[in-house]
Amino acid sequence: MPIVLITGGARSGKSRHAEARVRAFPGRPVYVATAEALDDEMADRIAKHRTRRGDEWIEREVPLDLAQTLIETDGGGARLVDCLTLWLSNLLHSKRDWSQAVSELADELRRQRSPVVMVTNEVGLGIVPDNALARAYRDAAGMMNQTLANIADEVEFVVAGLPMKLK
Repeated sequence: MPIVLITGGARSGKSRHAEARVRAFPGRPVYVATAEALDDEMADRIAKHRTRRGDEWIEREVPLDLAQTLIETDGGGARLVDCLTLWLSNLLHSKRDWSQAVSELADELRRQRSPVVMVTNEVGLGIVPDNALARAYRDAAGMMNQTLANIADEVEFVVAGLPMKLK
């Protein structure tokens, strides 16, 4: 089954496009949410996403253990992981080895029987950040995206709601 990576900038339409891709597969779709409602603004974002998706989705909230969740949900409907860059942020804040976690995720993706569509942000198109933490995050996101794009069957870049097929 296909592994699809969808990337683009903030508010580019990545999630809507990814949701449509997942709904095109048979079975009940699974939404693997990596965001945590740590403040009111994020809680509002999460609520809007849930309302837009409706009740057809099975939802799993997974801030850290993404590879394990893919193992647990394999064999059913297609999974949408939204989003990898929030997952990466969660890993960095919890002081986990992000590189090892990305490697484990890539290994697990290769074993999946059910489709997986992943959303990630392209954070390396802007100016060089002015602090070490932001630069480390940008660099880690770039390496993560390269690793997962390499193993993905399809890669799309979304700009202004329009997907462009890269792979």
